[in-house]
Amino acid sequence: MKIRFCGAARCVTGSCHLITFADKSILVDCGMRQGADTKTGLPEGEFPFDPASLDAVLITHAHIDHTGLLPLLVKRGFKGSIYTTSATAELCSIMLPDSGHIQEQEAEYQSRKNERAGKPPVEPLYTAQDAVACMKYFKGVSYNETVTVTDGASVRFTDVGHLLGSAAIELWVEENGKKASVLFSGDVGRDDRPIIKDPESVDGADYLLLEATYGDRNHDASTDDEKKAQFANALKLAIARGGNIVIPSFAIGRTQEILFYIKRMLIENTVPGLERVPVYIDSPLGIAATDIYQKCEKEFYDQETRDMAKDGDTFAFPTLRVAQTADESKAINDQKGCNIIISSSGMCEAGRIRHHLKHNLYRADSTVIFAGYQAVGTLGRMLVDGAEKIKIFGEEIRVNATIDVLEGFSGHAGKDELIEWVQEMKVKPSCIYLVHGEESALSTLAAALESLQYTVEIPELYDEIDLASGRRKKAEVVPFKPAAQPQKDKKGRPAPIAADANDYAKRIRKQAQRITALLEQVEGSPENATLLRMMEKDLRLFTEKWEDFFLES
Repeated sequence: MKIRFCGAARCVTGSCHLITFADKSILVDCGMRQGADTKTGLPEGEFPFDPASLDAVLITHAHIDHTGLLPLLVKRGFKGSIYTTSATAELCSIMLPDSGHIQEQEAEYQSRKNERAGKPPVEPLYTAQDAVACMKYFKGVSYNETVTVTDGASVRFTDVGHLLGSAAIELWVEENGKKASVLFSGDVGRDDRPIIKDPESVDGADYLLLEATYGDRNHDASTDDEKKAQFANALKLAIARGGNIVIPSFAIGRTQEILFYIKRMLIENTVPGLERVPVYIDSPLGIAATDIYQKCEKEFYDQETRDMAKDGDTFAFPTLRVAQTADESKAINDQKGCNIIISSSGMCEAGRIRHHLKHNLYRADSTVIFAGYQAVGTLGRMLVDGAEKIKIFGEEIRVNATIDVLEGFSGHAGKDELIEWVQEMKVKPSCIYLVHGEESALSTLAAALESLQYTVEIPELYDEIDLASGRRKKAEVVPFKPAAQPQKDKKGRPAPIAADANDYAKRIRKQAQRITALLEQVEGSPENATLLRMMEKDLRLFTEKWEDFFLES
C-alpha cells in the first residue's frame, strides 16, 4: 500500500491524499488551496492523477479546503462514489454550488480584464451546475458504521468535533493477503465547544495522517466559559467605540457558533446594550447552512444545545436580521450607529465581507473581530498581522479600525489537544505523518511527539511513501490532461458558432416570454406555491448576477 501526498503537505490547505493498493486507488479529501498555498505545486485545477482511475473518494468534512475540487474531479471523469457522513453531504450540497458560483464570477471578472488587455477569456474551474451534478455521487454514512468502499477496502467515520458531520476516517486495506490500516485525522476539533459534540477517541491504526494547523501553540481560551467571556469582552469594547462590528466568519460552523453565543449573552444579559444592536447575517450560504444545522440537531448536537433547541429556534433572537439579496447587503452599510455584521468568507478572500471591510476599515470607531484561523497570504492574515493599508477592489484602504482576534474560537485542536487525542489511541501508530500545517507548526508538533517516543515524518508535497517498507520517493509530477472534447449542445450536436449581440438579445427576450407565459398558466394555484418560490429565488439570483456584471463592466 502506498500513499501519495497530493495536497496540504508542508502547507495548510488543499487536503488531498491518494492511497493505492493492489489495482485499486482511493482519494481522501479533494480540497481547494487558499492564500499563499495557491502558489505551491501544480497550477490550480490540475490533478497529478487521472480522476477516472479512482475507485472511491472519502471526505472528512465539508470545508472547501477539503472538498472544493470535488466538482472538478467529477468534471474530469470520476464516476465512483464519494463517501462521507450524511451531515457533510448536506453541507456540501450548498457549499459546492456556492463555490461554483464564485468560480464563475471570478472567471467573468478576469475575462473582462483580459478583454481590455487583448488577452483571451478564462474559464471557471467548474460551474454551479457542475457542483450540483457532482452531488449525485455522494453516499452519506453514519458515524461508527463500517462500510466497504471497494474490493479489499473498508472505512469507518468517527466524530472529531470540528464541524457538523466532521470525521476522522479509519481505512482498512487488504493487499496480497496482508491487512493494514491508515487513520486520517481530518481536522481535529476541541472539547467544550457549543452545538456539536466533543471529539471522540479512535482505536488507532498502523499509520496516522495527523493535521498540525495549531501544532506550535495552545489556545488562550479553552473552556466554554472562557470563550464566552473573551467574546463578551470584545463586544463590550466594540460597542463602546460606537461603530460597526464586522465579524469575518466561515459560513458553516463559525457563523452558527457566533449566533449561539450572542443568543446566550442576550438571555444572560452578559453584555449590557447588546440587546439594542442589530445583528446581521450577510451570507446566503451562512443562512442556508444554519437551516441545515437546525435539521441535524438530533444526531449531531451536544446535550446543552439540544436543551436550548427545546425552547424554539436554536439561533434566532429578536435583533437578528438576514441579508439574502445584494441590495439587502448593500443597505447594511447605510445603517447608522452600531451594527454587528457577520459575513463570509472567513479569511476575507471573497464574498460580501470585502465590501463591509471597505466601508468600515478606515473608520476609527469600527471593530473587526476575527474568530478563526487566517491562512498565510489571505487578506484576513494581513489584517491580523497588523497591516496599516490594504487593497480591496483595487482601492487602497487605510486600517484605522480596531482589529481583535478571538484565538479561543478556533475549531482546530491546539498542540496539547492534538497530542492528547493521539495518546488516547489504543493502537500506537508505527508512523505519524504530519500534514496541514505551516513549517513552525509541523516541526514543533513533530518534536513534541518524538519526545513521547512516536515515529514522525513530515512529507513533502507529492511524496509517495510505501507504507510497509517506509521507502519514500518524489513521484513524477505530471498533471493529468484529459483528452479535448468537441463542444456539443444538450442533444449532442456540434455547438453553434457564436451569434452577435443582437441575436443573443433576441434569444433572451424569447426566454423571458416563455417564463411569462408559464407564470400565467400556473399562478394562483396553491399547489404550485413551493415550485413558484424556488423559481422566484432562481430568477432573483440570476438577475442579480447579471445586474452586477453589467454595472461593473
